[in-house]
Amino acid sequence: MRFSRLELQIGKNNLKLLEKKTVLIVGCGGVGGYVIEALARSGIGTLILVDYDKVESTNFNRQLIALTSNLGKLKVDCYKDRCREINPELIVITRSLQLTPDNLGNIFAEKIDFVVDACDDLKVKYALAEYCLKENIAFISSMGTGNRFDPSKLIITTLDKTCNDPLARAFRKKFSNKKDLKKVRVCTSTELPLKINNKTISSNAFVPGAAGLLIASYVIKAIIENGG
Repeated sequence: MRFSRLELQIGKNNLKLLEKKTVLIVGCGGVGGYVIEALARSGIGTLILVDYDKVESTNFNRQLIALTSNLGKLKVDCYKDRCREINPELIVITRSLQLTPDNLGNIFAEKIDFVVDACDDLKVKYALAEYCLKENIAFISSMGTGNRFDPSKLIITTLDKTCNDPLARAFRKKFSNKKDLKKVRVCTSTELPLKINNKTISSNAFVPGAAGLLIASYVIKAIIENGG
């Protein structure tokens, strides 16, 4: 059985529960790719993938679908093919579009049980958080993983408790209602960002990947603990 080892940990009923759930992942890069990978290998029934980017050479150091054979292909299409190889019964819905606060509502036409924000656009991150809070949809947002080298410094906490994370700091400033900061669950690094003498943000294979796996673990646990 494809998920028999997982079933030993979580039980048959919880595995069936996961098969009924739909998770939206916004951003299929270094973090989002590992979220997709882990959820596909954890029995989730439906994944909705949103990203407008194509695989390029700068992705090779950290992204699962960065293969020579995939260069120039849409990331969402590459992950759909990969997910089919992992679990042919998994439903994968792709949205190849650049998400904005204005078109964000369109992706919620499907019933969504959990949202993973793994995008880089601060305005979209805030719009997603605002929408999920308003509609009472469970979600988690990835903060900065660039210019970090130590995956053991990654934690999941609430937005009000982040530190040493410039992206989280900027994200906090978007919220006029500061009480909402305690409702926004994030994956963040407590590691001070490395000082790089270059405008381009540095990255590696292990911090974004570890963040994606940590987020996926949180999603699975949250769904099981909620039980519905």
